[in-house]
Amino acid sequence: MVEDINPAPPPAPSAWAPAQGAPSRKPRPDTPLTRFLGGSPVGVFFRLFFLSLVVGALLMWLDIRPYDVIDAVVRFAHRIWALGFDAIRELGDYLLAGAIIVVPIWFVSRLLSARR
Repeated sequence: MVEDINPAPPPAPSAWAPAQGAPSRKPRPDTPLTRFLGGSPVGVFFRLFFLSLVVGALLMWLDIRPYDVIDAVVRFAHRIWALGFDAIRELGDYLLAGAIIVVPIWFVSRLLSARR
């Protein structure tokens, strides 16, 4: 096997790379806040700001105003609330209709069994 006598020179140091022996940047500690947010608070703020701007422009282009969105969410919550209580009211009606028959029969059977 023939060895290369003149190895390739090392790459020239880049202006962007840290110099040899210069302290490298330590990664920031992974705090609960950065884990929750998915990054640094400032970075997340700017990403959300930009995304909100783009989505807001799209909604305005579609002629959907912020009040329309809030009103739709409130109406949706009212419908869900009404559905839930209508279901409870209907369950109460079934319970009352059955209790009108079952409770007197149970009471009479208890009276008859107490005589024995």
